[in-house]
Amino acid sequence: MLEDRNFDDIAHKFAKNIYGSEKGDIRQTIVWQDIEQILALLEPSSPALHILDAGGGLGQISQRIALRGHQVALCDLSSKMLKLAEQDIAKNGLLEQYRLIHSPVQDIQHHLNEPVDLVLFHAVMEWLVDPRVALETLLEQVKPGGVASIMFYNHHGLVLKNVICGNIPHVLEGMPHRKRFKLQPQKGLKPEEVYQWIEQSGFTIQGKSGIRSFSDYIGNMEYMGDYTPEQVLELEQQLCRQEPYLSLGRYIHVWAQKPLSENDET
Repeated sequence: MLEDRNFDDIAHKFAKNIYGSEKGDIRQTIVWQDIEQILALLEPSSPALHILDAGGGLGQISQRIALRGHQVALCDLSSKMLKLAEQDIAKNGLLEQYRLIHSPVQDIQHHLNEPVDLVLFHAVMEWLVDPRVALETLLEQVKPGGVASIMFYNHHGLVLKNVICGNIPHVLEGMPHRKRFKLQPQKGLKPEEVYQWIEQSGFTIQGKSGIRSFSDYIGNMEYMGDYTPEQVLELEQQLCRQEPYLSLGRYIHVWAQKPLSENDET
């Protein structure tokens, strides 16, 4: 990848495929359960939180947070995605609580007047040339005691999916970039590296969840057992925060807290 991915060319398709599907439902459900834990931590001390939705797309998660009375700054590299987000936010009557920013996440510090309580950085790093720099930039925007919510495409899940599909030579070759699926990242991030980046920035990891630890690996075989989408979702919720299933998710959601400064603790 020579430059960060801009979704101007497929913004409408992205919105439909990512959010309007059973996979999208699983993702939204698991992440929201973690977000509720984050809000339970932050809301008692600050009833009006300031949220940064970095590379926020349509702002599906941040809109649910805004419904609780919080303020959101949503930035995106794609002007077309921002326009779709604005339409969706307006439809839900939340525009007054939003500030829409056309900017790469790496430059967001130039658009913020003060640190934020919560940064959402979901499914963006796998599309960036240098994900670590972007992550560290965003972590710097979090105020002491604040939280970063980070979701990324998992390298281990990508390996497993390729093996299950029989793409053994591709895995042995190191899974080089293929121009086949515009909506599927071609490279995942190794969880152990992302966790290290977070901790080296001074944050303490508070929780992790695997996103689609099972659903993406269910084969399309003739003699499979009977099950419903609701049962798949129930299974995901039951085991997604336990190893080894957590680390096999196609995505991983991790949230971490910035320590309070010495002045705040005294």
